[in-house]
Amino acid sequence: MRKFKSNKNIVFSCIFHVVWVTKYRKKYLGGDIEKRLKEICLEVSEELNFDIVEMECERDHIHLLIDVDPQFGVHKAVKRMKGRSSRVLRQEFAILRQRLPTLWTNSYFVCSVGGAPMSVIKQYVANQKERAAH
Repeated sequence: MRKFKSNKNIVFSCIFHVVWVTKYRKKYLGGDIEKRLKEICLEVSEELNFDIVEMECERDHIHLLIDVDPQFGVHKAVKRMKGRSSRVLRQEFAILRQRLPTLWTNSYFVCSVGGAPMSVIKQYVANQKERAAH
């Protein structure tokens, strides 16, 4: 059953599937870089008060399920996660500075997940890494 949240004047459940990719689809999201990326995304979600329901990386992109206050907006959440992760990861990992002019492309994919059962969507996101291995 879906949980609802509230702020001062609305009750909501706005869950989005978000995907963004590395510049030139370079396959750098593994090991320590992947671990640090997930930490950064969680830090941003705590600071901005939205939930990451599920998160998984493939070598060249990241999938997230996020639950965002509609008054804040999914675009602000994505912009902050992409911006901070690009800056911090490029500071901490020299290979990213040397090989890419920027970590992420300017674009991203987002869709609401209101129609499908949450368990199916969570399973889909969680299984992305396994799917990529085949």
